[in-house]
Amino acid sequence: MDTSEIQRVKQQFGIIGNAPELLRAIDTAIQVAHTDLTVLVTGESGAGKEFFPQIIHKNSARKHGKYFAVNCGAIPEGTIDSELFGHVKGAFTDAVSERRGYFSEADGGTIFLDEVGELPMSTQARLLRVLENGEYIRVGSSKVEKTDVRIVCATNVNLPEAIKNGRFREDLYYRLCTVPISVPPLRERGNDVLLLFKKFALDFSAKYNIPKIELDDAAAEAILGYSWPGNIRQLKNIAERISILELDRKITGAIMQNYIPSQGSNNLPVLTSSQNAGKSEREMLYTLLFDMRREINELRTKVNDLMGVHDAQAQDTALQPYHQQPEMLHSGGTIHIQAPSHIQVQQPIPVHEVEYVDETLSLEDVQKKTIISALDRNHGRRCDAARELGISERTLYRKIKEYGIE
Repeated sequence: MDTSEIQRVKQQFGIIGNAPELLRAIDTAIQVAHTDLTVLVTGESGAGKEFFPQIIHKNSARKHGKYFAVNCGAIPEGTIDSELFGHVKGAFTDAVSERRGYFSEADGGTIFLDEVGELPMSTQARLLRVLENGEYIRVGSSKVEKTDVRIVCATNVNLPEAIKNGRFREDLYYRLCTVPISVPPLRERGNDVLLLFKKFALDFSAKYNIPKIELDDAAAEAILGYSWPGNIRQLKNIAERISILELDRKITGAIMQNYIPSQGSNNLPVLTSSQNAGKSEREMLYTLLFDMRREINELRTKVNDLMGVHDAQAQDTALQPYHQQPEMLHSGGTIHIQAPSHIQVQQPIPVHEVEYVDETLSLEDVQKKTIISALDRNHGRRCDAARELGISERTLYRKIKEYGIE
């Protein structure tokens, strides 16, 4: 293992951590980059799989060629063949002109197929042909075309389990898994979690122009003792929330416990790969929604604690810089954080405008409001909203149609 080369790659791609499993994964990516072997990157959602296809491409002979990252779970089943392989004019109703697919555009470069386990069976057959001899046929055509691409795939699905359930081709699996790279979950990376938290705290300090938060020993122990089912994405989210909400920049163990869901509660469970494959996306989304509802109620309690403070100080702060705990307004299923301590606000939001979550809402109502809020926070970008919700973009697209969300 060339430690100097691994360090160079870590600096190039901003990878934080020294866990042996992480370094081994980086080393494998560097070693295989100089070949044209197909690579399958596996690991839980939020563990950082997206770095490895870039490491492989940038350290390969194809680094000057095109690089395409395609989220297979984000493309509707009816159009994914056209997106990947292209189509000819008149191939289907909306095919008013011909289209070159990703495999044509990436000729001489690299294609990263994220969420490859979401591919329909018919598309899997087409992909297998590309892997075997570099051939493909555009939708609506009978002409065989050739492409020279490096294929790197990633998935958080247990593919052997999917093969048993008839959802993935066994022959395709063995073609994809020529070189496997396993990205460890955050809970197996030891002190890396503290390094990552400090990095995120520094980033948010610069982003929001506020003093950097620091952990005391008890807070560090709380972070190390938590299982982090949402991996790096969850850690980053919590670091941002603490950076914005806490006035005290020294984070104690007691403060940290307010942000880390208790083990065994309604927080997202830690799933093994086989459990993750067997649990439907619908069930996972419901679990996430119940967790969000619980967190909203916890925030409501904090608002109640703040009401007395603001009632007493409302007159004195009307035209003064705002330095109190941020107001939390609930509207349409979203908690809006108003005015962190570093922002100058002329008129604080009166406490009587705070609204509380309606606990009589049906699960479908909560689900719809949560999706709308996620879309609003991400400015309508479905891929980002799906990532925040912890579901595939295909599931999000289906829910948007189901609820008639504009």
